[in-house]
Amino acid sequence: MNHRQQHDETATDLGELREQAERTRDELGRTVEALAAKADVKAQAEEKVAAAREKAAVAAERAKEKAVVAADLVKEKTVVATEQAKEKAAVATEQVKEKTAAATDLVKEKTPDPVLEKAEVVAQKAKANRTPLVAATAALAGFLLVRRIFRGRRGRR
Repeated sequence: MNHRQQHDETATDLGELREQAERTRDELGRTVEALAAKADVKAQAEEKVAAAREKAAVAAERAKEKAVVAADLVKEKTVVATEQAKEKAAVATEQVKEKTAAATDLVKEKTPDPVLEKAEVVAQKAKANRTPLVAATAALAGFLLVRRIFRGRRGRR
């Protein structure tokens, strides 16, 4: 081997050694940073707290979205149920009107004319004199109530 070959091989080896040393320094720096991060308990706790807060915020947002969906569903069902109830009430009201009209017609057919005429006269007089009629009814109810109370007390003795 001549001197020039040895010098080229050494130069190449020196360059490779320098590159290898630089890589080793980089790896060592990253390793030191990782070890320092693992040793920093406060920073780790802060990271965990931040992660927990973020997770809680996401869970709260999901719960809020679910609550809004549930509220909308309840509103829709309430509207539907209300409409159905109104329809059923209208049908029932119509049936009651029809049956009342049929019963009234039947009563008119079966009741003799003189009785109907007297009933009509009494109804007109009752409409014309509502106040005395209501007062008389109240007085009668009061009398019956007082009488019942006194009879009840006698029976207990």
